[in-house]
Amino acid sequence: MRVLIVEDDDAVVGALSAVLLHHGYEIRVAGTAAEALAAVDDTLDVVLLDLGLPDRDGTHVCRRIRTATDAALLIVTARDDLRSRVHGLDLGADDYIVKPYDSRELLARLNAVVRRRTAGRALLPEPAPGAQQCRVKVDVGRREASVDGRSVRLTRLEFDILALLARSPGVVMRYEQIISELWGTSWRGAQRTLQVHIASVRGKLAPADTIETVRGIGYRLRAG
Repeated sequence: MRVLIVEDDDAVVGALSAVLLHHGYEIRVAGTAAEALAAVDDTLDVVLLDLGLPDRDGTHVCRRIRTATDAALLIVTARDDLRSRVHGLDLGADDYIVKPYDSRELLARLNAVVRRRTAGRALLPEPAPGAQQCRVKVDVGRREASVDGRSVRLTRLEFDILALLARSPGVVMRYEQIISELWGTSWRGAQRTLQVHIASVRGKLAPADTIETVRGIGYRLRAG
């Protein structure tokens, strides 16, 4: 598994490289936006991207990387506000990890992203026969979504979340079930990441109020 670490802090690079090499990953390192863009190619499996780069903001790099490669992209940054999280995910990042982090958490989330992408989420089940109709339409085969006839552009993970909810409109899907199906884990830390993705999907479906939070339980797609 080939990983590109985009990070200008040598201490962070050293610690992160040691962990990844110990777990069998092949490492490349870029300390600037220019180096990162030059290092991106079709052989990469994962990009770990810091947003605070010395020559250019990492959001620009995120956008360019997502258009240049289908590698898994994880933002690893000290920016912990909701706006930055949503913006990063909106640009196509598969996950968003806030510094300081535990190396075990980073590995778990990195492995979960890789599993999710390689599993082929296009194989998500179609909505169950007889399920209630709703304003949101999801075409799993084409990976297209629309609300009230308007096409909606979603990231890979956003589409997967919406497709899961669209299988049974009006039925509550528990947090644990969504996390298990999409992350392949029961790790509770993923719930915060799920909340950020849900917020992003809601924003893209607006003004339609289609995703309902059932406090303490999960989410459901409004029927009708």
